[in-house]
Amino acid sequence: MHVTQAIEQRRSIKRFTDRPVSHSEIETLLAAATLGPNHRLTQPWHFYVLGPEARYAYGLALGQRKARKLDDTDAARAMRQTVAAEHRSLPCMIAVAVTLNDNPEIREEDYAAAMMGLENLALTALAMGLGTAIRTGGVMSDPAARAATNVRDDERIIAVVNVGEPAETPPAKKRDPAATHTVWLP
Repeated sequence: MHVTQAIEQRRSIKRFTDRPVSHSEIETLLAAATLGPNHRLTQPWHFYVLGPEARYAYGLALGQRKARKLDDTDAARAMRQTVAAEHRSLPCMIAVAVTLNDNPEIREEDYAAAMMGLENLALTALAMGLGTAIRTGGVMSDPAARAATNVRDDERIIAVVNVGEPAETPPAKKRDPAATHTVWLP
């Protein structure tokens, strides 16, 4: 698959089949992630491949955050359990963290490097017949989510990536042409 074709076909996959993702496939994806551009070659990334119980614990943390928005305690309990069970049933889930550098410039460069590595991972997954959903947000700093992923105190979770064989692939969403966001300077 040509890289341009992979970029055009990459989607965020919400539903996966039950096919497990092999250890070898995960290693291939992680190797691709480490080939992203990395100023100063700090290699700040850390990958935590979550097993079923860790996925469940992470899902409980996310479900708790969602449940806080509900007034009905039964609905909140159901929300927590549903989200936790959904996460446990994922074929593969990888938490991606970066080492927190004391230098703010390096910290930004490291974050950017890890995010570029995630795009490598997503495109490699597509080429392998797998799909991904890269998740970010406030839950990344939640103490329960951090405990579920076992990240160190000197690390920041920047994303969680769900990986598996797509059960369905959504159509492309409309994007603005690059020209609408481009300024050509003399």
